[in-house]
Amino acid sequence: MSPTSNGVPCMLMRGGTSKGAYFLAEDLPDDPDERDRLLLRIMGTPDPRQIDGIGGAHPLSSKVAVVSRSPKADADIRYLFLQVGVEAATVSDQQNCGNLLAGVGPFAVERGLVAAGDQDTRVRIRMVNSDSLATATFPTPGGVVDYSGDTAISGVPGTAAAVLLDFAGTEGSACGSLLPTGNVRDEIDGIGVTCIDNGMPVVVAAARDLGITGYETPAELAADSRLRDRIQSLRLTAGKLMGLGDVTDAPVPKTTLVAPARDGGLISTRTFIPLRPHDSIGVLGAVTVATALLLDGAVGHGLARFPRPGTPLGIEHATGRLDVDIDLDTAAAPPRVRRSSLVRTARKLFDGTVYPRTS
Repeated sequence: MSPTSNGVPCMLMRGGTSKGAYFLAEDLPDDPDERDRLLLRIMGTPDPRQIDGIGGAHPLSSKVAVVSRSPKADADIRYLFLQVGVEAATVSDQQNCGNLLAGVGPFAVERGLVAAGDQDTRVRIRMVNSDSLATATFPTPGGVVDYSGDTAISGVPGTAAAVLLDFAGTEGSACGSLLPTGNVRDEIDGIGVTCIDNGMPVVVAAARDLGITGYETPAELAADSRLRDRIQSLRLTAGKLMGLGDVTDAPVPKTTLVAPARDGGLISTRTFIPLRPHDSIGVLGAVTVATALLLDGAVGHGLARFPRPGTPLGIEHATGRLDVDIDLDTAAAPPRVRRSSLVRTARKLFDGTVYPRTS
């Protein structure tokens, strides 16, 4: 670690619909426990307001990306995602974050880890959490990252430059296989579910089976304590079935409730992270849900409105829609994911030195 006057070099970025602190690995302690204690102090955790740190008092803005050069030729850089708790003093590496991923390539260029191209730059990123590969392509006219552009994504005001993300090897990111229970469909607490992992362990269930429409606002869902209890019961059992063990205090699996699309998409979703309703849906969560819907017999397959071949799959959520492309070999047994891709945006918010609290 090379702190500056007891501070740490840090870049705050919006990546997709999340916001996080980006660090070079060399600027943080090598020991994971020491690193995590430092990050808790930097983010201001535990505190529901994170008033004494740079966290945003919400899981979507209490995130960290740790970036380093890759020691292997198959990738340019390594990206470790850490989800920092807000009220609880936790730091978890049990999942990826595809939203913060959108900022990793630009950050690597800004920090000199990757040379920029004259027009665009392509960065191969080893996602440490799942040991899978993502490729980010973004504009760098004149060898400088350009964050401006005309691409809009749901949940973010204004527009910015497009960041194309391609994924490979994401299936079984945490569970070891695309369908970790061995089944396309299981039953938990009398509810039909599909337990699936294509970059994010997710429990997919029909909203109507839990007594809701699936079109409620996040605030309405958050106020439903009975629904929260049922979501927790589902994910606790699913965690064991998916090989994740006791997930009481873990951020995965996520739970996504599906209903017929209402705005021309494939499906409508409401996602919980893991119990707090998501304002939208995570990148790899959307990829995983879309993958599930392509499987005959999976929960939601019969509710989906499939577009013509070659058209992105629109995953509707509480604040808009996220379009994804999935190349799935359903003839294989079990099904195999060839690749997944989508477009996000990112923006540098500030670059400087963050000063952690001392205790």
